[in-house]
Amino acid sequence: MNRSEKISYLNEKKKYNFDDLCMIMELLRSEGGCPWDREQTHESIRRDLIEETYEVIEAIDIKDPYLLREELGDLLLQVVFHARIEEEMGTFLMEDITTEICAKLIHRHPHIFGDVVAETSEKVLSNWDMIKNEEKQRETVTSRLRSVPPSLPALMKAAKVGKRASCFDFPDAASAFMKIEEEKNEIAEILDLGDKEKLEEEIGDLLFSVANFARKCGIDGELALNNATKKFVDRFEMIENEAIKNNKNVEKMSQKELDELWEAKKIK
Repeated sequence: MNRSEKISYLNEKKKYNFDDLCMIMELLRSEGGCPWDREQTHESIRRDLIEETYEVIEAIDIKDPYLLREELGDLLLQVVFHARIEEEMGTFLMEDITTEICAKLIHRHPHIFGDVVAETSEKVLSNWDMIKNEEKQRETVTSRLRSVPPSLPALMKAAKVGKRASCFDFPDAASAFMKIEEEKNEIAEILDLGDKEKLEEEIGDLLFSVANFARKCGIDGELALNNATKKFVDRFEMIENEAIKNNKNVEKMSQKELDELWEAKKIK
């Protein structure tokens, strides 16, 4: 089909599939297409990919299937967008992406597509990691640690690094908790020295220890921190609403007044 035929075809449809989405992106990026879409590069839409991913996560967290459907579509658009840019440069096609991921899934599920036995999730994950390390030729523990994506959120990255360094891990959660106490004491020792660089280092050590403690407890540290942040915002909203009822501005109230409101709402 030529350009006008593709546009006519898409305008007449009521239901669209993955191929239609790829065709729309092709039209948007082609000569005579959308000026904005034609200007974009991997780098210029990088943040969009991150934002759409987090919006998918938000839809999952609030358990809204209709919002999830919408946000998954937005995320899929980002995948198609990046793929189209590479297709235009002649490096690979969308078919190459789907071929690679399908081949990867088949290879990493030998208990389904081969004769390997894996009756538990733990065994499946163990096989997955072993096969992945073989594929990537990660022969040392350090190579597996360095393969953790540097762009991951810091708390998530810390947990992944700690897990992969299983040969140098805490034996249990109690031991990991003791490490937190040790790091807290080190911060206390340098707190009054005015050495900001050293303080930053020790705070990093403390956060890394907290991430490992959460992991040893079977807790997703990233999720726990997000929930704690949301809880803070919710409680702050309550104390600000209470202050407004009393014709007060929280930004002009004393710390003592705010603490009293905070504790009252926390108890409630």
